[in-house]
Amino acid sequence: MTESVSPLIPAAPAPALVAVAHGSRDPRALRTVTELLHRVRELRPGLDVRLGHIELNEPLLPRTLDALGTGEAVLVPLLLGRGYHVKQDIPEAVAGAAALRTRTAAPLGPHPLLVEALHGRLTEAGWRPEDDGNRDSAVVLAAAGSRDPESAAGTRRTAHLLSERLGGVPVVPAYASAATPTVPAALRALAARGRRRVAVASYFTAPGRFASAAAAQAPWIAAAPLGAHPAMARLLLHRYDRARAAGAPAHETLLNTRFLASA
Repeated sequence: MTESVSPLIPAAPAPALVAVAHGSRDPRALRTVTELLHRVRELRPGLDVRLGHIELNEPLLPRTLDALGTGEAVLVPLLLGRGYHVKQDIPEAVAGAAALRTRTAAPLGPHPLLVEALHGRLTEAGWRPEDDGNRDSAVVLAAAGSRDPESAAGTRRTAHLLSERLGGVPVVPAYASAATPTVPAALRALAARGRRRVAVASYFTAPGRFASAAAAQAPWIAAAPLGAHPAMARLLLHRYDRARAAGAPAHETLLNTRFLASA
C-alpha cells in the first residue's frame, strides 16, 4: 500500500506594505521618504513595499492602491498623529479600491521608537549628555499642528516621553499651523523661564516648508527631521506587523459582521 503524500501548499505572500506620505513641494521630502523605504526593504527582504502620497507628489495613494489590483495590503501612514489625513483622506482612498483587501495601521506617533529617532537627531545637531537634566536646557518639539484634539494629545505624549529621555528637561510642543503655541511663542516662554540653551526638535517625517521655518527660529541648535533614521524604519515595520496581526482586513471584518448579524 502506497502512502499518500499531501501536496505542499505554498504560504500566502505577505500583504504589501503601502507607506502613505503626505507629499511636499520640497524635493528633499520625496528623496527622504525613498531612503526610508530603502531601509525598510533592507530590514525585511522580499516584502513588497510601495509608496503613495496624499497630495503634491506622485504616485498618489489611489494610483498605488489601483496598481495592487485584487491583492492585500497594509497601509502605514507616515504621519505622526491621528489627524484629518488619517481619519478622512486615507479611508476615502481605501474606499475607492474596493477590490483590494486592506487594513490601515496606526500612525507613527506616539511611540518610544519615535523618541529614539528624535533623540538621535538632537544628538547629531549638538545635544550633549551634560545637557540632560541641565537647568539651562530645554527643547521645543516643533510639529505641523492639527485642530484634532487626538493629534495634539499624541504630540504632548511624545513631548513627555522625550523629556524623560533627556533627564527631565522641559520639552514644549509647538506648532507651525492650526494650533498653539507657535514655535516663536514657545521659545519666548522658555527664555522667560531662564532656559538659555533651547533646542528645536523637528517632529516632521521629512523636510518641507514647516520644518524649515521651525528650524530657522532656533536660538541654539535645530535637529533635522526624523527622515530615514534607523528607528523610523523599525517603527514602520512594527506598525505593519501590529496591523497584520490584528486580524482580517477591515472590509472583510465588516462583511463577516454583517453575515453573522443576518445568520
